[in-house]
Order: sequence, then C-alpha cells, then structure tokens
Amino acid sequence: MTVQETTKRVTRRRVRTRANLLDAAFAVFAAKGFGRVSIEEVCEAAGYSRGAFYSNFDSLDELFFALYGERADVIAEQVSGALALDGPDLDVPAAVDRVTDVLLLDRDWLLVKTDFLVHAARHPAVAQTLLEHRARLRGAIAERLARAAGHTELPAVLGDIDGAAHAVVAAYDGVTTQLLLDKDVEHAREWLGQLLTALLTDGSDTTR
Repeated sequence: MTVQETTKRVTRRRVRTRANLLDAAFAVFAAKGFGRVSIEEVCEAAGYSRGAFYSNFDSLDELFFALYGERADVIAEQVSGALALDGPDLDVPAAVDRVTDVLLLDRDWLLVKTDFLVHAARHPAVAQTLLEHRARLRGAIAERLARAAGHTELPAVLGDIDGAAHAVVAAYDGVTTQLLLDKDVEHAREWLGQLLTALLTDGSDTTR
C-alpha cells in the first residue's frame, strides 16, 4: 500500500471518528444538558478513547461550535433556497410559506442550543464566537433582502436591511423558545409564518 493510499485511509477514518463524536455528543447533550456532560461521557457514548476526542477537538466548547456550524449551514441553506425562488422580486407571503415549511425546528437541537446559550452568557469569549456564528444566518437573510431592494419595499419601522434580518432572526428565536415549552411544532410553524409576514410587509395580508 502506498503512502498516499495510507493517508487517504487515515483521513477517512478521522472524518468518520469526528462525525461519530459529533453524533454522540449531540445525543448526550440533548439528554443531559450541555453543562452536565463530560468529555468522558461523550467518548463513552461514541465508543472512543479520550485520545480520539483530543485528536479532533480541544474542548467541549469547540465540539459544540462544530455542531452549531453544521446546523447553521443547514438553516442558512434552507432559508436562502426558499427565498431564492422568486427571482429579483420577493413575494413575501409565498417566500415565508416556503421558509416555514423547510426551516429546521428540531426540539432536541433547541434544547442543546439553549443550554449552550446560558453557558456562553457567562463566558465572554464563548459568547463572541456564538455571536459570530449567529451572524451567518442573518447574513444569508440580509443578502436575499438586498437582492430584492428596489423591487420589494420593507416596512420603514425595520430601518435598513440589516434591521430586517435581525427582526427575522428574533422572531425565529421567540417562536423556538415557545416550542421548547409547548412542544407544538405545527403551531410553531404557523406562528412563525404569521410573524414573518407581519414583519416583512405592512401586516395587511389576509390570504394566509
């Protein structure tokens, strides 16, 4: 076997190990809460040693951000894809329907994210990294709204496009907080659709 072939096998094994650690960590975080989980518990759930953990992550914080990055990418792609179908014009009610149909509303993930949010609130460096990750979703929304500028007028109360993107994410945060308590995904999708339509139009649409 050549050095190149050996390197490829090692790389594939490391990718698989990393993915298994992420999957195991997500399950343990969701079951116990981020702040109540140790590296040893993640390793045990994944079936790996601490050495395997530290060959992929420096800490549980870094592992969480890898999880967060994966899901932030999924959400950004869902939102961008749903908003991209109108061309330059933005049919807000139709786009909102598409977004709420595909948007990730995973209660286990919301539990993990909320636990980590509390952790980050007490650790400024972690909070800064979390803010940077959250900005990616706002950026995807702002980019789409910017492409619709001149074709679709946003309510003046939102200020500029960045203000509108912040409002959209704030609506999502509020709906998902309620979802954690009542566990009603369908109602959460309906409520999110109503909020986003009201935010991005003058609120007079009655076709929903």
